[in-house]
Amino acid sequence: MFIKCWGSRGSIPVSGKDYLKYGGNTTCIEIRAKSDDIIIIDAGTGIRELGNKLMEEKNSTYNIIFTHAHWDHVMGFPFFKPLYSKKTSLRMYQCPFHSKFVETILPKILSPPNFPIKYSDLKAKIFYEEVNQAKWEIGSITIIPINLSHPNGGSGYKFVEDNKSFVFLTDNELGFVHPNGLTYKDYIKFSAGADLLIHDAEYTPEEYINHIGWGHSVYTQVLDLAFESGVKKLGLFHLNPERTDKKMDQIVKTCQTIISEKNHDLECFAVGSNVTFEI
Repeated sequence: MFIKCWGSRGSIPVSGKDYLKYGGNTTCIEIRAKSDDIIIIDAGTGIRELGNKLMEEKNSTYNIIFTHAHWDHVMGFPFFKPLYSKKTSLRMYQCPFHSKFVETILPKILSPPNFPIKYSDLKAKIFYEEVNQAKWEIGSITIIPINLSHPNGGSGYKFVEDNKSFVFLTDNELGFVHPNGLTYKDYIKFSAGADLLIHDAEYTPEEYINHIGWGHSVYTQVLDLAFESGVKKLGLFHLNPERTDKKMDQIVKTCQTIISEKNHDLECFAVGSNVTFEI
């Protein structure tokens, strides 16, 4: 399983000299399966660059999964170039939403006055796939969803191929249970033994005091989750838009110090744009 991050910033894209290392694009993850299937998670601003790359490669068939519909996770969708090609075939998966959610939210984005091009004007062939709420497959990858603890809900995912697993839990608040969200112990169980866990880590402990219930986690609690679930690698995600490269490096250094003090072999890092993984 090949994984690439095209955007890891939370809430709003950022730019400038202080954001060169980790990038400023909002959430978009690409997964390539052994079966050659391409899976895209979320359509934040990072999907623009991914779309450009896919057009260069002359790929034409993609699968898109959404964690939820907050603006930073869908705002790049109109700028995904494959949408404007007749050769493109897109399969949009409904989980974890009700049957018409994806079909209704995307046309709202691509319609005046939000955008000059109408959804009905897109040239790509778009198919909406109903899936099993427990798990389903795309090529050689099995996908298992889990409810996120986040305002308005959402879904995290576990991707499994050849007994290797990647767990993606962005926009998940470990310290507060939102409606339809789950408990800290549930997320430990879901992440158990993962080869790679990428988890929302937007706040420092000091910041979180004023942001309880906002739907995002403290990086120290995310580190505890990684310890307790026995994951091999932990990627800190949904980077605060105010978090410069220098400040993010400091958080990573703090995490590595804690890991060292516990004599643990966990690998921890901040996920930036263009970071790749193979598991």
